[in-house]
Amino acid sequence: MHTLRIKDNIIKIQGNVKIPDISDLDTQIRKAMTASPESEYYLDLSEVTEIDSAGVAFLDELIEKPPRSDIKIATIHTPSNIRTTIENFTTSNLTFLSKSFKINVFEKLGDMVYGGRENIRNLIYLISDIFYWSVYGIFNHKGQRAGSFTQQSILIGADAVKIVATLSLLIGFILALQSAAQLRQFGANIYIADLIGISITAEMGPIMTAIILAGRSGSAIAAEIATMVVTEEVDALKSMGLNPIRYIIVPKFHAISVCMPLLTIIADFVGIFGGFIIGVTYLELSPTAFINELLTVIFPIDIISGLVKSFVFAWIIAIVGSYFGLNVKGGAEGVGKATTASVVASIFVIIIADSILGLIFYFGKPAY
Repeated sequence: MHTLRIKDNIIKIQGNVKIPDISDLDTQIRKAMTASPESEYYLDLSEVTEIDSAGVAFLDELIEKPPRSDIKIATIHTPSNIRTTIENFTTSNLTFLSKSFKINVFEKLGDMVYGGRENIRNLIYLISDIFYWSVYGIFNHKGQRAGSFTQQSILIGADAVKIVATLSLLIGFILALQSAAQLRQFGANIYIADLIGISITAEMGPIMTAIILAGRSGSAIAAEIATMVVTEEVDALKSMGLNPIRYIIVPKFHAISVCMPLLTIIADFVGIFGGFIIGVTYLELSPTAFINELLTVIFPIDIISGLVKSFVFAWIIAIVGSYFGLNVKGGAEGVGKATTASVVASIFVIIIADSILGLIFYFGKPAY
């Protein structure tokens, strides 16, 4: 995929310069040069992700046979990896310049708006594709690798049980311990069950599970997809007639959608058990009193809200990881950057979604 941005005599190419892109790029660039009276043009390659031998031949052809005989063309801001490829395959005398241009605040703002619009459009396309093929894939497994759902469920769900359970136990333990000191002052020891039950099921269980999976599974999704893009495995799948969304992302989406609610339920039980330990040992409550109070305060809406959040968080992790993985730029360094960005973005969006859902369920909660 590629885009072209033209300003005066600067033509910025973004994305790939490969065989599928050459025809469209050649048409757009020659049309722009023909319509403008400029005699010098600069091809800005700073945002070129990949270029192959055909792309280098296209640049050679453009320089040797420009639309007008008085046109001179040079490349600027060429990344080292792109420059190396060009030097290996070029048969022309390409000029590499490091030309700097003054960009005013309005141009920067316009660039941000334009880039943001492109990112939002690509994200909407990706979300639409993921949901469409995920629903379609439930009834038709064609185009998916056999056993991929089971494999992803083990990686995302089963292998995460230990870390989720351990951290949930500690969170429930610490939350109850910090609250116990305040409750004891008022003789309200029994209400530790209320505090732990509601906070864990409606809030702490889903969001802590989501944060753990965002760092564990979300990063793995982004890194795997980014590596496949960099090594051109995604292009290979397309050449074999396989849809990368169906083959790579849909099994992960299905697996995390199933595993996240189950992990949240485990986190709820284990977190409440951590509070139970403090209630029985430190606050000297009887196990029966703690359980009876817990059952009187937890309503179905609290459990349902936590499970709904877990579904939304699962989708956020899968979509954000896939988006950053598919839009990786550069080589191994780009994979690392995409992975880091996906984790940060996932946690950020999860917290925003949790705030919105929390308000919806809070004001929509019926009075019992």
